[in-house]
Amino acid sequence: MTDLEHQVFTQVRAIIGNEEQVIGRRGILIPLKKAIIADGDIRNVIDIVSSDPALAAHMLYRSNAAAAPCADAIKNRSLKDALVRLGQINIYRYAFSFYLKERLDELPQLYKKLVTGYWTLTESIAVESVDSLHQMEGVNIDPDEVQTLALFSVFGEIVALTAFAYLNAESEQSLPLSIIKSIIDNHKQTLTLDAFEALDLDEELRQEFMIAHNLRQTRNTDSPGLILRRVLAMRNQLLKPL
Repeated sequence: MTDLEHQVFTQVRAIIGNEEQVIGRRGILIPLKKAIIADGDIRNVIDIVSSDPALAAHMLYRSNAAAAPCADAIKNRSLKDALVRLGQINIYRYAFSFYLKERLDELPQLYKKLVTGYWTLTESIAVESVDSLHQMEGVNIDPDEVQTLALFSVFGEIVALTAFAYLNAESEQSLPLSIIKSIIDNHKQTLTLDAFEALDLDEELRQEFMIAHNLRQTRNTDSPGLILRRVLAMRNQLLKPL
C-alpha cells in the first residue's frame, strides 16, 4: 500500500464510522430503528414506513419479490399485511438497503459506473439466492431473510465507495478513483467488518453474512447464509474462498 493509499484507507475507515455521512438521509431510519428496538406496537412501525411513500412501495416490491412464484394470493397483500408478515428485523434491513441505494444514486457522475456495477451485482445475487431457495425442498428458511441478507452481499464495497465520495467532496485536491478501487480490492474484509460494526446492524444479519462469506461455519442446515454462500461462490464473490 502506498503512503497515499494508506492515508485514504485510514480516512475512509473513519468516515465509515459516521452513520450519517455514509447513509445520508436519516429521517425515517432513526425513528424506525427506535420503534423496533422498543419492540412496540407494529402500528407505529407501519405509520413510520407509510410516511415515505417511496419506501412503502419498496417494501411491497421486496416482499413480493421474495414470495414463491406460485404464491399469487400472497402477492396481492396490503402494506400493512406485508409489514406484519415481514417482521420488524426484515423491515429495518429492507429500509436500510433502500436508503443505502438512495445514497448511491446521489453520488456524483464520476462514481456512476462503479455504483451501477455494485448495485446490479447486488440485485442479481438477491434474485438468484431467492430463486435457489424456492427450488429447494425440505428447508425451513424465510425467503425474506435470504433476500435481505443478499442485499448486503457487497456491503463493504458500497459503503467504502460512499465514504470515499464524501472524502473527495471535502478534499481540496481531487483523489483519483483508482485509489479507492485498489483499496476495495485489497481490503474488502476489513472495510466490510468495519461497516457492520459502525452502522450497528442486527447481530443475526452480521452472523449470517459471516456464514455466507465463509468466514464462519454453521451446523444449522436452515441457515440463510448457506443459501447465499452457494451463489457467492459461483460468482467468485466470497471474502474467504472455499
